[in-house]
Amino acid sequence: MKTTLTVRRIGNSFGVILGKDALVELGIAEGDTLFVVRTPDGIRLTPYDPDFAEALEVGRNYMRRHRNALRELAR
Repeated sequence: MKTTLTVRRIGNSFGVILGKDALVELGIAEGDTLFVVRTPDGIRLTPYDPDFAEALEVGRNYMRRHRNALRELAR
């Protein structure tokens, strides 16, 4: 998907208007939160919080390593 966006003044801020195709592609709707992530290729807009995904993976690794202890604590 290749789209050109125009920066516009919205109140005291600036923004871009995403078309319906972009909203469908991102899986977002009005009122959803987008995260701006800087990548080596530029900037990426994503509806997923990269910090949360990293914290979730750390938690999963911890639970995987300590599976037996967590199982005993659950009893």
